[in-house]
Amino acid sequence: QVQLVESGGGSVQAGGSLRLSCTASVRTFSHYAMGWFRQTPGKEREFVAAISYSGGTTVYADSVKGRFTISRDNAKNTVYLQMSSLKPEDTAVYSCAADFGGLGNQDKKNYEYWGQGTQVTVSS
Repeated sequence: QVQLVESGGGSVQAGGSLRLSCTASVRTFSHYAMGWFRQTPGKEREFVAAISYSGGTTVYADSVKGRFTISRDNAKNTVYLQMSSLKPEDTAVYSCAADFGGLGNQDKKNYEYWGQGTQVTVSS
């Protein structure tokens, strides 16, 4: 069983930055691809970014490309999402997810484990 705990959410004005962290309680963290997804009330959870188990491959949603950066530190069992130039439409609950052996996939069905999420609110 893998437990994922997100942190770093909060409220920020448009144009600002936040860094989200997700720490996993598993010894084999380096075997998991990690993804970030977000969800707003009444909408389906949408893909934001993903990183392969080695960190060598990253993929982003078009809506965040050039503004968000996903990275990982396998020694700390942590994946990060650096968010810059934030927009009000980035407001959502952001969750991290783990995919054993994955290469970084946009499809949420590939992820076996999920965190509880952290709220990000961007005001105009």
